[in-house]
Amino acid sequence: MFIAPAVILLTLFSIIPIIIALVISFTDMDLVGLADYSNISSAGFANYINIFKDPIFLKSMYNTLIYVVIGVPLVVLASMGVALLLNYGTSWLFKSFRVIYYMPSITNIVAVAVVWGYLYNGSYGLFNYILSIFGLPAQQWLQDPTLAKLSLILLAFWKSIGLNMIIFLAALQGIPRSYYEAAEIDGATGWKKLRYITVPLLGFATFFVTITTLIGWIQFFEEPLVMTKGGPLNATMSMALFIYNNGFQLSKFGYAAAGSFVLFIIIIIVTLIQFAVKKKEVEY
Repeated sequence: MFIAPAVILLTLFSIIPIIIALVISFTDMDLVGLADYSNISSAGFANYINIFKDPIFLKSMYNTLIYVVIGVPLVVLASMGVALLLNYGTSWLFKSFRVIYYMPSITNIVAVAVVWGYLYNGSYGLFNYILSIFGLPAQQWLQDPTLAKLSLILLAFWKSIGLNMIIFLAALQGIPRSYYEAAEIDGATGWKKLRYITVPLLGFATFFVTITTLIGWIQFFEEPLVMTKGGPLNATMSMALFIYNNGFQLSKFGYAAAGSFVLFIIIIIVTLIQFAVKKKEVEY
């Protein structure tokens, strides 16, 4: 009885839509089929076969892998580092910086895209102005395929630090002071206290932040959508953006549903691997 409301909501808004999407992924559903279900026919595994032959989808998988490999470690380490620095201070200045670092997380992505669009502007952007001060040539941040990827990663990195920093701060403030006092009596330095007390006791917070950050970057969507539309030459196309384009721009709902299930399976596999690794660490 106590868990019934949560189970009902989960069933209605998660489990049932997932089942419906799975069924759609085995059909050729499009706008015509959406208007009249009698026009929908079975496609078998054709959508899944075709999607792995689609060069744009394969490119989106590669791009998503790049986003994850670069973005996740940067966000986790930077969030922990900022939290450690802010945890040592109690003055109004440190409290102000907590708000400053957290604000990007709650800022609308469209507003962020407008500001960062000016920063990345090839003619009068701030980044190129800084390069000119050092005598370096201007860069086409969002027009060069490689630079465009890195530019989106930098934007997402800046936006992701705040929320994860709050999680680390909460975990840091939950560590008993007595542990540090005992270490100081034994002559432990600041580095040793960080290495043998702080970091190990942040294990569960690090695990949680890593899981949520990893899932978020696998579903990387808003930044390429509003900044580059997946360009140039699909260099910033993510798997989530590929699914969106096929589902809502091209109205190929069956094809998009197949792509979404490939993404869903990847997230499940990665999450299970993370849990397995964490379980082994706990056992040891």
